[in-house]
Amino acid sequence: MTTDGQQQRTSNLNRAIVDKIAASIALTFTPEKQETAGTFAPIDILDYIYAVLHSPSYREKYKEFLKIDFPRVPYPKDQQTFRQLVALGSKLRELHLLESPTIDQRLTSYPVSGDNMVGKLHYQNGKVYINETQYFDGVPSIAWEFYIGGYQPAQKWLKDRKSRELSFEDVRHYQRIIVAMTETARIMGEIDEVGVEEDLR
Repeated sequence: MTTDGQQQRTSNLNRAIVDKIAASIALTFTPEKQETAGTFAPIDILDYIYAVLHSPSYREKYKEFLKIDFPRVPYPKDQQTFRQLVALGSKLRELHLLESPTIDQRLTSYPVSGDNMVGKLHYQNGKVYINETQYFDGVPSIAWEFYIGGYQPAQKWLKDRKSRELSFEDVRHYQRIIVAMTETARIMGEIDEVGVEEDLR
């Protein structure tokens, strides 16, 4: 608690690691996010790590290691790269929490009326059929096939609802999932364009 009676959160980050990051990017660590130039906060470290762990080249290079141990994250190589990866990691985090305003930019339609019962699924020419007649149209193949961990969210979400009737909110939620998967794939490409330091010191 501070002198004005407000609660102040305390970071549980290892101070030695934080100090090493601060030295490598020439920024000052603050316990809360500030608009002050020359500072970074715990949420920035989270977003940096989130971006690194979504780097396709990082995942490919260390895929065997990632299967058997906790991921090791490289220290940021410079301030500019750190800031770029923090921004991309923040976008991903908000997408995955379905908090990004991008989520409501519809990519797909659900054009055919019916009973909305989820039956046999199949994907064809950008259409995800939930039964013989009804489908989501405009679904990019990259979203349909996208993996997170060991499963494909765009497929698993519907499979988990087999023999159930989709409500209006279910339809909208699924459309948001497709946006999230599509945007995730795009942002992952941007992360690799920025580049992730490969030295796991």
